[in-house]
Amino acid sequence: MGLPKVLIVDDDEESRQLLSEVLEGNGYAVGAVADGMAAREALRQDGGFRIVIADLHMPKETGLQLFKHLREQNLIHDLILMSSFISVSERQLAGELGARALLEKPFRLSELLQVVGELARRDPIGLAR
Repeated sequence: MGLPKVLIVDDDEESRQLLSEVLEGNGYAVGAVADGMAAREALRQDGGFRIVIADLHMPKETGLQLFKHLREQNLIHDLILMSSFISVSERQLAGELGARALLEKPFRLSELLQVVGELARRDPIGLAR
């Protein structure tokens, strides 16, 4: 079994491009979209994404709103939230929604690769899809 597919959701094009290049350079298949609505569509069209990395603060829909939708629709994914500022209440809600990690920008790319690598090594067998 290969590495899991990763979906990056960030309204900042440079961030999407950098994260995509780093993950692809380490063997991951990557999709990247600019907002939560595009993420929902990407997930509907391609059920192969296992890890979703979303920015917390985006126009139209926040990363937390996207995560809430994924949970309500029983679309179980490994969720990673990233932001330059994450409040205490946002941290709590992210935990309740099952976020596996919270990355505060700016973060080291090695930190991202470590978190994604740990999730990639988890056994996804038995997770509801």
